[in-house]
Amino acid sequence: MPLPAGNTTWPPPYLTPALDCMHTWDTWWSGDPDRLETLYGGSNGGAPDPKRLQYAGGMVGRIARWWWGTPTAPGERRTKMHVPIAGDLCGGSADLLFSEPPRFTVDDDTTQDRLDQLADDGMLATLQTAAEVGAALGGVYLRPVYDKELADRPWIVAEDADRAVPEFTWGRLSAVTFWKIVHEDDGQVWRWLQRHEPGVIMHGLYQGTKDNLGRPVPLEDAPETERFATLVNAEGAIATGYAGLDVVHIPNQASRRWRSKPRLQHLGRSDLDGVEPLMDALDETYSSWMRDIRLGKGRIVVPQAYLQSAGHGRGAAWNPDQEAFAGIDMLTGPDSGKQLTVAQFAIRVQEHRDTAEDLVNQILRSAGYSGQTFGLGGDAAVTATEVTARERRSMTTRGKKVLRWRPALAQLVEALLAVDAAVFGGGVQPQRPTVEFEDSVQEDPLTLANTADVLRRANAASTDTLVRMAHPEWDDDQVTAEVARIQGEAGMAVEDPMQAGALP
Repeated sequence: MPLPAGNTTWPPPYLTPALDCMHTWDTWWSGDPDRLETLYGGSNGGAPDPKRLQYAGGMVGRIARWWWGTPTAPGERRTKMHVPIAGDLCGGSADLLFSEPPRFTVDDDTTQDRLDQLADDGMLATLQTAAEVGAALGGVYLRPVYDKELADRPWIVAEDADRAVPEFTWGRLSAVTFWKIVHEDDGQVWRWLQRHEPGVIMHGLYQGTKDNLGRPVPLEDAPETERFATLVNAEGAIATGYAGLDVVHIPNQASRRWRSKPRLQHLGRSDLDGVEPLMDALDETYSSWMRDIRLGKGRIVVPQAYLQSAGHGRGAAWNPDQEAFAGIDMLTGPDSGKQLTVAQFAIRVQEHRDTAEDLVNQILRSAGYSGQTFGLGGDAAVTATEVTARERRSMTTRGKKVLRWRPALAQLVEALLAVDAAVFGGGVQPQRPTVEFEDSVQEDPLTLANTADVLRRANAASTDTLVRMAHPEWDDDQVTAEVARIQGEAGMAVEDPMQAGALP
């Protein structure tokens, strides 16, 4: 299927429900209070009166009636606080998946060496970023790219879900179109579209408006696309060097909102889906807590006679450090009522703390995580087994996400090797690797040493097994060398008696 002919609504209207939700999740993830007020109508910003929006019906009214939709009273400064728990959720999800780099193994030694080089070229950082974005927007796309002027190897880039038009066949990604706004001027919008199909990438540049794709224009008309003008064929396509689709889509979790919408049901679900009201209530709780602190500040009510004039039209001030005030009778006479009054309101610390902790726990539980994953419940030293038990819910969520990431990464690495072989050569044989995710919870060295000691004394494990247990990140050569050193130091490395005295 070619690129769009032009003069069509863009993005496609059927994506509107998904893009609206992604915009909401992205706003919470960004942690920007200005964006939250704009989203929920708490700030005018040239829009209609927020109070009128709160009395409106439908979706507009429901959104405006959120706490972030409450307008700030005229003449007062904004006192709303935002707790960036959405960013903590998405960042914690990425840490659970990629705190340790995954292992990619293939059969061919030459290909394995090249794959190790490609994996060490910033792949882990890209995967961590992609996992966080996917947790926020409900999914993410990954694909290989290359530029001979920048590097002698291809690398992986991530594409955000809110800038993609995917096509699925039997639940699997069969094609996808990414778009990017490269220029805006006087109401005109230039969009760069890249359509990925098996074996090819088609490039197109369109001049339109905010809501319309507009007409196709030559790739030379934009600096971002002019270099592709000489690379595409008559259909505007470039061969990828990989027979299959060079893009993988990793949904964050199974979708709930669009289960009955065939064109949206495979987009995935954000970790923030369904917890927006709880995050709104958490911000309201913390803002109320800070309001108590502001109102609870000790204040001294001073009679007018105590104020010292700063001159005509300049007001008056009170000096709390002045030790004596002459001419004022504090007990008798006409000034007997002019005494200092101290105001000190109570601050409801415990009530606010309990409410905030309960909301945080509910948010984490609804998103599929344990409080201990995010530092709740203390930082006492415990074993990896105890950590796993305490964080069972988080580990379960991590396991479900690994089920989606593992096959996608295998296909991605195969495409990466194919692109590398087609563009850079080097004797690489593209093949789908075996992907292994490391355990995100590691035992401390003392616990491992005690376990190994008990197994050795019980004659229940060989030296090779114990070394692999203590150093799971080592390869076979490192393990073999360490076993030989241990046996040599212990006097267990002896020559084969059958070879003793043998002629050279």
